[in-house]
Amino acid sequence: MFGIGISELLVILVIVLIIFGAGRLPEIGEGLGRSIRNFRKAVKAPDEIDITPKPDEPSKKDKRKNQA
Repeated sequence: MFGIGISELLVILVIVLIIFGAGRLPEIGEGLGRSIRNFRKAVKAPDEIDITPKPDEPSKKDKRKNQA
C-alpha cells in the first residue's frame, strides 16, 4: 500500500493515537470519511453551472425597472 509496510503503518497509528487520544479517533475518522465522500461527489459533478433564474426570483431587468 503506497510503499508503506505494516511496521511503518503501526508507527504512524501509534503516533496519531498519542497525539489525539483514543476518544478523538472516531471523530477524526468520520471527518476524513466525510471529506473523501465530498471530494468524490465534487469530482463526479458536472462542470456546468446552472445560471437560469428560478421562477420566484425577479430578474435583474425587473429589479432595474422597479428602481427607476
